[in-house]
Amino acid sequence: MNANRQLRPDWLLLLSLLAAILLTPVLSQGNRSRVALAAVTFIPVVLSTVRLSQIKGWVWPSILLALGNVIFVVAGNTFPSRTMTGIRWILLAAFFALAAAGLFSYLRNSRSIARAELFTAVNIYLLLGLLWAAIYLAIDAFAPGSIQMRDPGDRQTELLYFSLVTLSTIGYGDIVPLSGTARIVAALEGVTGVLYIAITVALLVSRFRHEPSD
Repeated sequence: MNANRQLRPDWLLLLSLLAAILLTPVLSQGNRSRVALAAVTFIPVVLSTVRLSQIKGWVWPSILLALGNVIFVVAGNTFPSRTMTGIRWILLAAFFALAAAGLFSYLRNSRSIARAELFTAVNIYLLLGLLWAAIYLAIDAFAPGSIQMRDPGDRQTELLYFSLVTLSTIGYGDIVPLSGTARIVAALEGVTGVLYIAITVALLVSRFRHEPSD
């Protein structure tokens, strides 16, 4: 029963992250659709906060960052400006970074491997993709033209796609960082993707080898 209770938040968080990623290209057109996209994007924020509430010391920072993001989303829609948009994406990036760090601390301190730990590992990877997408969106808001895109009218989809292919080190080259800041950030994401896979696999294998056999 306890295992099922622990598994549920990880499973729901995974579904919400996949939904946010898959629905971004569908809901990124039109004002009404963008409101729905903001709501879909906020669901992983809520579920990440719920999951972090189960890890000591991580819940209050996540709540403060989530509230700050809500405030700037409302303020940005009321008083549209690049500054408001940029701050919103910075706060969202900070939240995703906190969520990934909190879940990784749980994974690192876990003494055994169960489905919850496997879902946690996948959730961290997807959170990293959303984290860097938010950073790219903040860069684009503060310094337009820093990243060359195929469809500048759909920045959120373009930069989410760029983040995921960079994190996985696929790098198709169809979206190109032009400024020094954007190029360094993209390079750091590629390094993070490689290191995360290597470290996480080592952790999971280590826990598996130390599990008592039946």
